[in-house]
Amino acid sequence: MGRTGGKGLSLARRLYTSRILGLVLGLLCVSVAMYPLDPPAWVWAVMLFNGLVWPHLAYQWARRAKVPYHAEHRNLLIDAFLGGFWVAAMHFNPLPSATTISMMAMNNVAIGGARFLLAGAAAQLLGVGVGLVVFAPALVPMTTPAQLYACLPLLMLYPLALGWICFRQAYTLGLHKRELLALSRTDSLTGLLNHGAWKDQLEVEFERCKRQQTGAAIALIDIDHFKAINDTYGHVAGDIVLRQLSKMLKQNLRMADVAGRYGGDEFCVILPDLPLFNAVQAMEALRERFSFLVYEQNPALKVSLSIGLAALDPAQGDATRWLDDADQALYEAKAGGRNRVICCSDDKPRREVFDSV
Repeated sequence: MGRTGGKGLSLARRLYTSRILGLVLGLLCVSVAMYPLDPPAWVWAVMLFNGLVWPHLAYQWARRAKVPYHAEHRNLLIDAFLGGFWVAAMHFNPLPSATTISMMAMNNVAIGGARFLLAGAAAQLLGVGVGLVVFAPALVPMTTPAQLYACLPLLMLYPLALGWICFRQAYTLGLHKRELLALSRTDSLTGLLNHGAWKDQLEVEFERCKRQQTGAAIALIDIDHFKAINDTYGHVAGDIVLRQLSKMLKQNLRMADVAGRYGGDEFCVILPDLPLFNAVQAMEALRERFSFLVYEQNPALKVSLSIGLAALDPAQGDATRWLDDADQALYEAKAGGRNRVICCSDDKPRREVFDSV
């Protein structure tokens, strides 16, 4: 039974459509150029096979190959060889010959660049050589109006089709690139930004807020006694807690706020263009709502948050210093009994403590 998978199957599918179109239009171009030469019946049979049967045969050959990618490269070289053969058969009629050679070259450079273009050119020269052996060497120096019009569909439609295929390929690759970039920046469990992506955004917001002289705050959030939750209720329950917190962050933060998973049971939020007092209110509301969550799988489970807040200070030299202030505030929240918000004000040396009621 033939193989239907392997590297390059998508390439074979893309080339299948373009090969059908190109060879049908090429059949029109070559047949009109060959007609005045009164070729024997077997030449017409080979032309019909090349234009109408070969595209389907080539696709099935590639589809069933162990490595379709290599099979398609072989098929393209066969295309180039046959193109050279028909150039010799047409006795080098200028426009049909140039059209045939250029369309084949366009295929080869689109698929394999300069290196494959040279390989295709060698296959075309071989085809010309075989054609000169089969047909008496001759030269038709003029292209008739009928032959010119027969070449126009190939000259106009095939580059358009090839351009569309290349555009779709570039668009798909761009889409995949964006998806991979998003995956590389996203925490797989929570769907929030991962550690590296969030810190990149922190640098951007730090520079923007300093440049525009606007207020901002960052919050570091720690799930209290998370290890004990895992040990008591299991890691599945721990994952549910993490996802619930990420869900609550997405639902309760502003569009401009940037939330991420800093690592383990720690989360982080950038609150741009927000005074510290309002940031405290937002984090207090989050802490309170989260403490009242009920987990259906474990009704007895109650989870609290410790949150450290830091306002942007013009005296801070970089974003790392800003983050250190929030980290110190979080440390104090945990050391002070947890389940509370502690912030480091940008205009007060003391710490402001907001305990749970």
